[in-house]
Amino acid sequence: MQRNNNKPALVTGSTSGIGLAIAHTLARGGHPVMLHGLADPQSGARLQREFADSYGVSCGFSDADITTEGGCQQLVAETREALGNTAILVNNAGIQFTAAAHEFPAEQWHRIIAVNLSAAFFLARDVIPDMRAEGWGRVVNVASVHGMVASANKAAYCAAKHGLVGLTKVLALENADSGITANAICPGWVETPLIQPQIDAIASTEGITGDEARARLVGEKQPMPRTTHPEAIGALTLYLCGEFADTLTGATLPVDGGWTAQ
Repeated sequence: MQRNNNKPALVTGSTSGIGLAIAHTLARGGHPVMLHGLADPQSGARLQREFADSYGVSCGFSDADITTEGGCQQLVAETREALGNTAILVNNAGIQFTAAAHEFPAEQWHRIIAVNLSAAFFLARDVIPDMRAEGWGRVVNVASVHGMVASANKAAYCAAKHGLVGLTKVLALENADSGITANAICPGWVETPLIQPQIDAIASTEGITGDEARARLVGEKQPMPRTTHPEAIGALTLYLCGEFADTLTGATLPVDGGWTAQ
């Protein structure tokens, strides 16, 4: 049973990849959805129409720049105008840059921390008062296995994702008496277009098929050499917003083929 399935949801970074899958899943479950991302206004409008036509729910779109506190405040305000107060906040937006720590560009450090961590804090700070007033709310932070373990050349990403896991626990503790839960989902390898260039490079270099290259890439980290489909992250998010997750809070939930079990 899916209770409270008409609660408005704000999903950052939801015009593609994991975020878009989460938005589709929530809308399919009956939640009005605020889409957010780098899409141009025309593409955003097309997505809104698609969601409204497919799921019969209200849908908004914002391209607010969440690298700043003001941009986060703009996103909350635009969500309130389009759908009402945010009852479900999914902090999914994330960016990546790789380099050794001693060579890491300062501007990339600040940008990754801003999008992957600071935005989640500012958005949670601004929507939780409404959740507390309502006596119900859900914060779902899409972290990463890199919020639990590290990989070389990912200093900013690992720092941000570890910070996001810590922020999740604090929000859970502070709001445990207010009908609000906060949880972190930590995906491993997810089947999105972002990994295809790495698969293609392995296949070309080693003269193997795409499927073999995918298994080689994923198997370097995961005992289960299979990628996770974005829809699986969407389904877990929907569960965290449903009836049977009322007491599930402060959790760090890996979806990683056994990566962090090692």
